[in-house]
Amino acid sequence: MNTHDSLNHPETDNRLSELTLLYQFSNTMLSTMRLNKLTHLILTAITAPSSNLFERAILFLRNEKSNVLQGMLAVSSKLSEGLEIVGEHDTLGSRWDISDEIISLQRSDEFCLKVRLTRIEIDMSCPLIHQVVSERSLCSYDDKLCHKCPACNFIKSLSGGPFAVVPLVAREHTIGIIVVDNPGTGREISRENLHFLQLFANQAGMAIENSMLYNRIEDAHLNLKDARERLLHGERLAAIGEMAASLAHELKNPLIAIGGFAGRLLKSLPAETREHNYADTIVSEVIRLEKMLAEILSFSRKPTICFSRCDLEEILHDCLANSAAAFEDQNITVSLSCDARPWVVSGDAHQLKQVFLNLILNSCDAMPEGGQLVLALEKVQLDKKTVIVTFADTGGGIPKEILSQIFNPFFTTKHHGTGLGLAIANRIILNHFGSIDAYNEGKGAVFTITLPLAE
Repeated sequence: MNTHDSLNHPETDNRLSELTLLYQFSNTMLSTMRLNKLTHLILTAITAPSSNLFERAILFLRNEKSNVLQGMLAVSSKLSEGLEIVGEHDTLGSRWDISDEIISLQRSDEFCLKVRLTRIEIDMSCPLIHQVVSERSLCSYDDKLCHKCPACNFIKSLSGGPFAVVPLVAREHTIGIIVVDNPGTGREISRENLHFLQLFANQAGMAIENSMLYNRIEDAHLNLKDARERLLHGERLAAIGEMAASLAHELKNPLIAIGGFAGRLLKSLPAETREHNYADTIVSEVIRLEKMLAEILSFSRKPTICFSRCDLEEILHDCLANSAAAFEDQNITVSLSCDARPWVVSGDAHQLKQVFLNLILNSCDAMPEGGQLVLALEKVQLDKKTVIVTFADTGGGIPKEILSQIFNPFFTTKHHGTGLGLAIANRIILNHFGSIDAYNEGKGAVFTITLPLAE
């Protein structure tokens, strides 16, 4: 009787150890919804020296759109020693945990980086892929189907010895696979370990699927929150725009009268007198206010575009000719580089000229002591049907804290500006099916406008 009991003790101990690991894994699944941490915990648990299961584990997740198994993570036993057991006083209530430092070390491992660059096409003509992905059953290297299958090279390139592949299944659907092996010792994978791997993978598949669903819900929630904030912001801007347009319309007529009378007074008053200077100030300020009101009215109106074929190079040359006096007064050197080819787009030449002039004059304002303005026309390398217009100056650049706000309506750093110039420019370019961007480079700011070339 005692002999019989002693023979059963090792088997009983193994079962208890297996059940403890499964309990710990179940508790771990409930402790985190972070997919990144969960995958590290899963692979670390089955490769930890304390579990004595496998020396290395590799995770692939299924990409439904591209129909490939995408390498996500690889963990070896040498990087699994950081697995912590939380709540050791209660074996069935304990769980695993892992520090962010260990996660970082595992992700930066050379073999892990190789795995993350690996893509496996889901080809059902491969017996291994068919068995694991389609039939959703475990496959080991000892199976006959692996011996003469050339399609298995993708596994053999990662694992030189005996290996096993187990599917991760959630709701009767294969969402990925885990590959395990023992590259250090080359020892065979026992039936007991394969049995535990199958039980483990059943829970891991559901845990990963739940984590992915949770992350999608979180992303959807954040997108919904962001859309709601944009909608509220848009409503506020619309209200401000309507109010500004109404005020601008009401102020325009009195300003015209004030400017007209001030102009008459200016002509009738003797020069070099105090009254003449007062009248001159009134006239110049009225002109500035009229310009501001014109910008506000322009922004508040729904723009109409008269599409026609127009040459961007010609528009740029017109803008440079119009700005020649400003360049000369402020000692600014200008260069325009472009290939000798027509740069024809479908758009409104007048509105595009307005955008280009705005950017050129902004560059002049940024270089009151002189500088260099470089303009360029070039085609996008990957898409020859798109042109980029570049405006680069040496005016010191745009402060990083405001760079993301410069295209917002009514945002300005100028003492005498409305903050609508770049907002209007952005809207015009968007209406031309293009985009406008800004960044700092070298000694100044760079604005780029991307537009589709005409067919």
